[in-house]
Formats: sequence, structure tokens, C-alpha cells
Amino acid sequence: MKAVVLVAVAALLAGCAGGPRIDSSHTSLGQDSRAQFIVLHYTSADLARSLELLEQDQVSSHYLIGESPPTIYRLVDEDRRAWHAGESEWRGRTWLNSSSIGIELVNPGYVEGPQGRLWYPYSEQQIDALIELLKDIMARHGLGPEAIVGHSDIAPQRKVDPGPLFPWKRLADAGLLPWPDAAEVARQQASFAIELPDVAWFQDQLRMQGYKVPLHGHLDLETRNVIAAFQMKYRPTRFDGEPDAQTAALLQTLNQAR
Repeated sequence: MKAVVLVAVAALLAGCAGGPRIDSSHTSLGQDSRAQFIVLHYTSADLARSLELLEQDQVSSHYLIGESPPTIYRLVDEDRRAWHAGESEWRGRTWLNSSSIGIELVNPGYVEGPQGRLWYPYSEQQIDALIELLKDIMARHGLGPEAIVGHSDIAPQRKVDPGPLFPWKRLADAGLLPWPDAAEVARQQASFAIELPDVAWFQDQLRMQGYKVPLHGHLDLETRNVIAAFQMKYRPTRFDGEPDAQTAALLQTLNQAR
């Protein structure tokens, strides 16, 4: 009898150790990727220093793209969180480390000179590599053309990367993000040159784009920084944070096309 009890107990313990069986034969349609955005950065350092920094525990990104040759380094698996976005917000989502894939491009950023900041360009080969990587990530995660943002978009009060020389138009030409129609921008600009909207209008239009922006109707420093981030992306020849007719036309054209 004692032997029977011992056998029963052993069987029970074995069953508990194995845990419940998980049945994966049913799949819900109500799901999508945890990655909703792809955030682009520059490293402000050369390749060796960039790898050294991104391999530590203070900052990280999923990918790093070198300059020449443009090798793509995978540093963090896409299903894990990397520390690249920091305090951030886009379209109501905050702290985007948890919902984004970060891509760092090796680029010095800028240096301060007598005439102001001197920005460094990106090589064509580096952008070619980035475009192919973006296409692959977007296809696998089911992301649309509004998923790609810059660090300056999600944190305009403290970040300026990937900078005014980043070729956003090349990404748009590759079908990776929306771009304002030039003829429509010109038409809208002529109208806005006659009567410019007030600051509250600009703030609301920027909010529609996805930016975190004050909605109080005052042209304060925070609002100027958001306007400058938008201009750096769509009108990089002048990103002074001034709410002018061309910026208004770009905003309205983009928002009407959504």
C-alpha cells in the first residue's frame, strides 16, 4: 500500500513539474507587432566609438549602420527593447523605447563654426543600406509609411538628429514615408502669404502630424522647437522655428493627404 502511495505521489509531482500543456493551434486575428515606429538617429561619433557606446548598458539601438562600407550591425533583437528613444512622445504614445525599433547611423552630426553649425552629410551607400533595412523591417512588422520618424520628431525639445542633411526625400521616393505634393504646397503657400494662420492653428496642425506640442496659442520656445523639427524634415534649408507661409502650406498639404 505504501508503495502504491509513493508511486501516486511521484506521478503527481511529475505532472506538476511539467506544468499545463499549452495549445498553440488557435490564433487570434486581434494582434499586430509591438513595434509601431522606427526611430532614426545619428551617433555623433565614428564607427569604433559608436560600437563601444552602443554595446554598453546606458544606451543601445537595434541596428547601427556604418559609413564606408555601410555594414549593418544588429545589436539588439527586434523583439527586445533597446534604449535609444528616451523621454519621447509621438501620436500620443510616450517613452517609445517599448514600441519602436531604433536605427543609428554613423555620422558626426555637426560642429560649431564661426558661421554656426556645420552639419555632416550622409553617404549615398549608407542611405541605400538604410532603405533596404527599412523595407525589410516594415514588411515583417506590417508597418505603414507613417511609421518612420526622427529622434528630433519624438523629442524636439532636446534632440536634433538625424539632422537637416538627412535625406528624408530619398526615403519618400522609395515609398517609405509620405511627402507633400510640391504643386499643392505652392498653391497653399500663395494663400497663406496673404493671411497667415495664428499660432494655435500651427500647434493644432503639428499635433495632427504626431508631435507633442503646446496648445495654448502662444509662440513660446517649446512651440518653436517643434516647428523647427518639422521644418528640418520637410524644409531643411531653413529651420528657424518661425511659423511662416511655406511651413503652413507644408503642414496643411500633409494633413489633408492623410
